Amino acid sequence: IADGISVNVTLIFSVERHEQVMQAFMAGLEDRAARGLALDGIRSVASFFVSRVDSKVDRSIDEAAATMPPGSAKRAELEGLRGHAAVANARIAYARFLEVSGGERWRALVSKGAHPQRPLWASTSTKNPAYRDVLYVEELVGRDTVNTMPPATLAAFNDHGAVEARIGHGLAAAHALFQRLPKLGVPLARLVDELEPEGVAAFAKSFDALLAALEAKRRELVA
Repeated sequence: IADGISVNVTLIFSVERHEQVMQAFMAGLEDRAARGLALDGIRSVASFFVSRVDSKVDRSIDEAAATMPPGSAKRAELEGLRGHAAVANARIAYARFLEVSGGERWRALVSKGAHPQRPLWASTSTKNPAYRDVLYVEELVGRDTVNTMPPATLAAFNDHGAVEARIGHGLAAAHALFQRLPKLGVPLARLVDELEPEGVAAFAKSFDALLAALEAKRRELVA
């Protein structure tokens, strides 16, 4: 950012990592401003992954529920929390984004021409067919956000999605969920932290596969 390069910071899963990204973005802009360089040409997004959180947390919920007596109140409560962690995580991250963008530090940068680093919701296709197919689109509509939808999800939203700024809804419930799940045997913070190295490994594998395909094509053309 300080060098004038617009950056998509990707594979963000935790609120803590998103905080570090926002702080780094502002530090880069401040560096440029201190050198008298323009800020208005810089753009950035913080790509916050969504559905993978539910996929991982739901598995842990199932494992924890299996250790509880069938029909018990705790088991019923735990099973009722499936499919809620991902949206809650994103809502908490967005709330912090609003706090940062409303602070004096950011307003000083805006006065010099800075544009916000928008949260970008990634991995927004619904992996579990039991969930609404536009869950991660409808619930995350909000100002200064981007949603990268795969074609099937985009088609579904165009067909039956509801356009309403919902991301600010249920913030208290989101915080309550993050406090309650660990008490029910689901190590939420650890699970979310594990997603980053897993995501990096998956992206690296895909990149290696891409390079291998290009190399194979190069050899074919040379031959």
